[in-house]
Amino acid sequence: MAVEVGLRERKKQRTRQLLADTARRLFSERGFEQVSIAEIARVAEVSPATVFNYFPSKEDLIYSGLETFEQRLLAAIRERPSGETVLDAFACFVLEPGGLFVVKEEEEAERLIALTRTIAASPALLAREQQIFGRYTNTLARLIADETGAGAGDLRPYVAANALIGVHRALIGYVRERLAAGDPDRRRLARQIRDRGEEALALLADQLGHYAAKP
Repeated sequence: MAVEVGLRERKKQRTRQLLADTARRLFSERGFEQVSIAEIARVAEVSPATVFNYFPSKEDLIYSGLETFEQRLLAAIRERPSGETVLDAFACFVLEPGGLFVVKEEEEAERLIALTRTIAASPALLAREQQIFGRYTNTLARLIADETGAGAGDLRPYVAANALIGVHRALIGYVRERLAAGDPDRRRLARQIRDRGEEALALLADQLGHYAAKP
């Protein structure tokens, strides 16, 4: 039984990856708005219903890979050592070596460049991205509020969450800009990302450097 479950799960993962890869290739070739779910299903040789079984909306075909970010971020904040602040935990998570912003292979860089161009050319995807960042901010703010015992009307958890997610958004923008410019040196890019991130987080240190230390 365990073997059967494992096989089914791997088949689902392969189908999900096939759909995402097919959609992103078609989007990069013709644009997000010009490609339908029906066409994606036809090229991937599945039914439109199968696409929706894996991805509730067309936008999810682009952004589904980001769904683990929120879980990992909250875990990094929630599980930080005693005495460590939210700012320090966030910095370790975002700027860790080999972390979120490292482009490891040339093929991966090409995919990110194509994805960047697809998102930049699509009002629907840009709007969805704003929603996603808004959700990240709200969930992080709730966690900070719970940990600090913030009362009604205390804006500090939301302000802190906005500032931290703002750094993340800025780094994403920087990575996209460098990839679009054709920066070939991934190691140099990784150093630049870390330097920019440290500079941005240093701006927040005066106000958040001692805020929300874990008991």
